[in-house]
Amino acid sequence: MRVLYVDDDRVNALLFSEACRMAGHVQIETAGSGAEALELIDSFGPDLLVLDLHLPDTDGFALLPLLRQRAGRPALPAALCSADDPGEITERARAAGFDHCWSKPVDLHVVFAALARHGAAASG
Repeated sequence: MRVLYVDDDRVNALLFSEACRMAGHVQIETAGSGAEALELIDSFGPDLLVLDLHLPDTDGFALLPLLRQRAGRPALPAALCSADDPGEITERARAAGFDHCWSKPVDLHVVFAALARHGAAASG
């Protein structure tokens, strides 16, 4: 399974990358901006997008449709990550097409379950 994680905080990217390695059978690429993610998506071909809400050049809501369009996959699974109050963004995330809305710091049990679910769908 391939995961594209987009977050301008390098510590968060490192922690999420390590969590993916712990989950096993996960290849991860990280990007620090929307522009970098758009460059990576062509060559990487992710099975799951994990986008930070606040990025230096855009936000997760605006980036999601661009990445899906670029990948040619309008239903590419995606999770929004944010330290913002989940009560304020969860409904907006679902309306924007995100499959998951995770609060930072992310709950690894929730991440592992999502990776397993999307990994099974990607391989089958």
